[in-house]
Amino acid sequence: MENHVLVNAMGEACPMPVVKATQALREMTEAGVLEVLVDNEIAVQNLTRMGAGKGYAVQAEKQGDAKYSVRILVNTPPTEAAPAPEPACVPDARGDMVVAVGSSTMGQGNDELGATLMKGFLFAVSQLPKLPKTILFYNGGAKLTTEGSASLEDLKKLEAQGVEILTCGTCLNYYGLTEKLAVGGVTNMYAIVEKLAAASHVIRP
Repeated sequence: MENHVLVNAMGEACPMPVVKATQALREMTEAGVLEVLVDNEIAVQNLTRMGAGKGYAVQAEKQGDAKYSVRILVNTPPTEAAPAPEPACVPDARGDMVVAVGSSTMGQGNDELGATLMKGFLFAVSQLPKLPKTILFYNGGAKLTTEGSASLEDLKKLEAQGVEILTCGTCLNYYGLTEKLAVGGVTNMYAIVEKLAAASHVIRP
């Protein structure tokens, strides 16, 4: 059975979630999963940095309006892993950038290649040191936030770290996908225009 250690840091302010997670990692005697429950995006960002700093894979998931699960995959005994950085409170990693996605493919030409490029693009966005504030999906882009999308894991990771994921409701309805939205919320054209107008800069793949 997989070694699973659960740390409940709900209601804890920085740096306590990282402190508790670091202590739990030190006490783990074998490989497994350390799961930390927190109630804010900043804690998710700091725990993600801490886990990555030790060389571990990290999975973040938003489970409710104020509940997040951060799973640190400890695939080697902690004593053999790289030393962890000292717990620190890092400012919000989100900037004022907005990403506007209007298609399920990237560029023009071959749709299969375009779909592969779009998946790579969204993954790359999730790896940015300064995450976007919002990602907007409209027209064919609405398909990327629904069941069966190859980018759901990356989008859920972004949402867990506080990135706002919004999909055009009219577009979901047009494609018959309203009931299949799998990440983020539904928005309208007025809100889309407001988000774009307020952005420091906009990226369109």
